[in-house]
Amino acid sequence: MSLISDTAQTSTVFELIEPSLTDLGYEVVRIRLHGAGRPILQIMIDRADGADLAVEDCTLVSRTVSVLLDVADPIAEAYELEVSSPGLDRPLTRAKDFQSFSGSEARVELKTAVDGRRRFRGRLLGLDGDVVRMVVPLDAVETEFALPLEAIEKAKIVLTDELLAAAQRGRTNQG
Repeated sequence: MSLISDTAQTSTVFELIEPSLTDLGYEVVRIRLHGAGRPILQIMIDRADGADLAVEDCTLVSRTVSVLLDVADPIAEAYELEVSSPGLDRPLTRAKDFQSFSGSEARVELKTAVDGRRRFRGRLLGLDGDVVRMVVPLDAVETEFALPLEAIEKAKIVLTDELLAAAQRGRTNQG
């Protein structure tokens, strides 16, 4: 399974909606179906042009996805559709995310251990081929790790004071 979707159902949803969303100028960040009772189909999106996501973007994508899913009906049970931005502490689900957010603090969990560890928290150094490089503080010493992209189970940016301050500066500069 990919990091964008984690089940056969969500992979089918991705295959159904991705071409249309690409045509509209959006990228799928993650698809999850979760919750008990009436589950939530969560679709996280980014704008392909890198601009901030607006409520109108989520509305357009929600309407588009609803039509596509109503026709194909890939999920038998009733569910709620949620379309959203990845947020500041966004999941890292695509290879390009590990490069784009180089320098950010991240938390990475692996399917199988690398150097005896499955969980890493540190600063992303980027992507080198199919390997995510990151520096992790261990016993007051920064140690660099090379984590195979295919071994990553989940990863996300860590919400830090610096990240919040940068986001606030961005909002202030926009005007």
